[in-house]
Amino acid sequence: MTEDRFTVAAAVDGKLTLADLRMEPAALAHQADVAAAGGNPQLAENFLRAAELATMGDDEVMKLYEALRPHRSTAAELDALVAALEARGATRCAELVRHAAAVYQRRGLLR
Repeated sequence: MTEDRFTVAAAVDGKLTLADLRMEPAALAHQADVAAAGGNPQLAENFLRAAELATMGDDEVMKLYEALRPHRSTAAELDALVAALEARGATRCAELVRHAAAVYQRRGLLR
């Protein structure tokens, strides 16, 4: 699909797929640089996590989302998720899961 076909009408007509709308990790990393230069380190970190997620398939991202919902995972399951994310180089996402696991433990939100 050419860039001139990325229109609202094409989206409404169902002519666009999720693959057409996926951002490349490099573009997200560039946006992180812009955000950091603009004094927004939190947004920059979000873009960098998004760049890691952009390398994953949709099913993997949905499994990550499901695992992070309260009362859906045990501490051991989240630890395994951290290890899997680190193994694939998604260290920022792994740190987010590690932090969530600690908060969930403290607040009684683990399964």
